[in-house]
Amino acid sequence: MSLTGKDLLGGPEPTRLPDEVAPRELLEGGTPAAEVAAAHPTSSLAWAELADDAYARGAVVESYAYARTGYHRGLDALRRAGWKGYGPVPWSHAPNRGFLRALHALGRAAGAIGETAEHERITAFLAESDPEAAQVLQG
Repeated sequence: MSLTGKDLLGGPEPTRLPDEVAPRELLEGGTPAAEVAAAHPTSSLAWAELADDAYARGAVVESYAYARTGYHRGLDALRRAGWKGYGPVPWSHAPNRGFLRALHALGRAAGAIGETAEHERITAFLAESDPEAAQVLQG
């Protein structure tokens, strides 16, 4: 971080969330996402997994609900990490991926249920957070 808390172009420093070791390891070990979310309800990664699983089986409204939960849990974590409501949230920092995946899942589900304004807002938010995340998740 620079002395002013901004990057060289005058924008805020990228926000890097702390690693959520327990939920990540449980998911990597094959524990069902619902069990991980129940044990670690603040984990955006667990909610993003639930959202993706629901979407894949055609349960779009369920996916929307899971994604919204993951999105809000991620916003809480970002704020605790110093995020001021804008600025980079880099995909390259693996602990940010749960939030970015939940954000993408929310936009995807919003589009699928006809929430056009929310879909557009979330798509823009994802691209502003990190264009790489938008490309990886939407591509």
